[in-house]
Amino acid sequence: MKPHTFRKSERLCSEKIIDSLFDRKNPNSQSAFAYPFKVTYSVNDSLSASQVLFSISKRSFKHAVDRNLIRRRSRESYRLNKAILGSTKAHIAFVYIGKVIEPYEVIEKGMKKVLLELNKRNLSSDTN
Repeated sequence: MKPHTFRKSERLCSEKIIDSLFDRKNPNSQSAFAYPFKVTYSVNDSLSASQVLFSISKRSFKHAVDRNLIRRRSRESYRLNKAILGSTKAHIAFVYIGKVIEPYEVIEKGMKKVLLELNKRNLSSDTN
């Protein structure tokens, strides 16, 4: 499989899984932060690849054009840097918490930082 792709199978669409990710009572759900993203994730080794979701608040960005721009930049950044996750298989929700439309470089920097954090957390939990 090509390394820099973002296929349908990598998108998180299941409402049941999304609800469990954001459920505060779920012990498997963890979170991380790297501006401009707050990330909620749940490690699941039964997946063939990590599944991701991108969420941009309608309250912060009233126009769909702005939300779509941020979503495109976020997906592109994930697509190019998902190799950082390595063999980590998880359900991941990226929530954009910035109040302004950040340039692509800022989004990519935050994406790299959070992916490194997820990889580090997963590797440390595997050894325990």
